[in-house]
Amino acid sequence: MFRTLQGVFRNGKIELVEHGDEIANETPVFVTILPVGLDLAAYDLDQAQAADLRARLAVFAADWDQPEMDVYNDYDTAKQQI
Repeated sequence: MFRTLQGVFRNGKIELVEHGDEIANETPVFVTILPVGLDLAAYDLDQAQAADLRARLAVFAADWDQPEMDVYNDYDTAKQQI
């Protein structure tokens, strides 16, 4: 299962905001660099539209974070087991 930890890039190093103490040393990781800002114009959105979209999508966060939704992290494998 994939896990995401939040951090920042500072002085040439990645510093985690939260710690994954249960993650073993030498565990392979991928690091995704997120843009500092989002170019709303590239998505044909203004600030008000973006705020409205965030508010409407926020209702899905609680459902998506439920443990039973973990099956979607590897949906193809779970589907084969049916």
